Order: sequence, then structure tokens, then C-alpha cells
Amino acid sequence: MAKKKIKKTLVEQILTKAGIEYQAHQFNGLEGQTPDDINRKQIFKTLALKGDKTGPLIGVLSIEDHLAEKKLAALSGNKKVQMIPQKDLEKTTGYVHGANNPVGIRQRHQYPIYFDDRALDFSSILVSSGEIGQSVQVNPQELAQFVDASFANFREKGEEK
Repeated sequence: MAKKKIKKTLVEQILTKAGIEYQAHQFNGLEGQTPDDINRKQIFKTLALKGDKTGPLIGVLSIEDHLAEKKLAALSGNKKVQMIPQKDLEKTTGYVHGANNPVGIRQRHQYPIYFDDRALDFSSILVSSGEIGQSVQVNPQELAQFVDASFANFREKGEEK
């Protein structure tokens, strides 16, 4: 039986066009199903937040960590940040919950993007590729440079390196 060819997501097409190496994965990392060679700490979630001064911003954080809103607020020049409600997510980022990704968001918007510095512990991380259950494994420094993101620690205390 022939293998069904999976169509590239928009994120994968953008990365291919930019010459950024990646590996596509299909799985649901939030439910514990991960490729054998992937540490769960390498799987990063893309969070859409709203700052009280700057408006929307994006935080990319390991699924094993919890967001420290005060740290991210200080980094982004806000007094406070809060998660964008799910009902407003698609109109803000262009993606539904579970499909947000820094590549697609950067292509549509100029929101500031921050990667938690734990990403630098790995030669590659996984982020959503814009479709639920589909991810791309990519070098975090290349990805951050491509989406004009900066690295900083915005994890809750007790989750230091």
C-alpha cells in the first residue's frame, strides 16, 4: 500500500522557502505521545498574550514549564500581561488554540515574540506547524532569528535551568 503524502503546512512552506532546516512531526505532545528521540522539555507551546501597554505579544515556552506573567510583563515593557481568551485567539493570531506558532504569527503580525531561554539548552525544539497535531523540529536560534524573537527566562520560580 502506498504511503499517503501529507501536504506541507503553511509554516513548513515558509521554512522551506527561507532555507531553514526542519523535521515535520505528527503527534499530540500534550497527551504524552512524543517521538522516541524527543525529550518533552523540547516541545514548546506558543502562547498569545496581551500586555496592558504593548497589546498582543507571543511567548514560546516548554510544555513542561509554567509562564511567569510578571517576568514576561517586565521583559516586554508592560506592567501586566494576560492570556488572550480562547474566543479571541483566532482573530488575534490567525490560529486556533493548539495551532499557534511563531512562524505563522510573525508572517501575519509584528507582535513581539519571546522564547524562554530554556530553548537554548537544545539543538532543536518542536513548535506547532500551524495545524493541530503537527509540529516542526527546528534549531531554536535559527527559528528565533527568523521570527525576530529574543531569549529570556520567563518561567515560574522553581523551574530554573
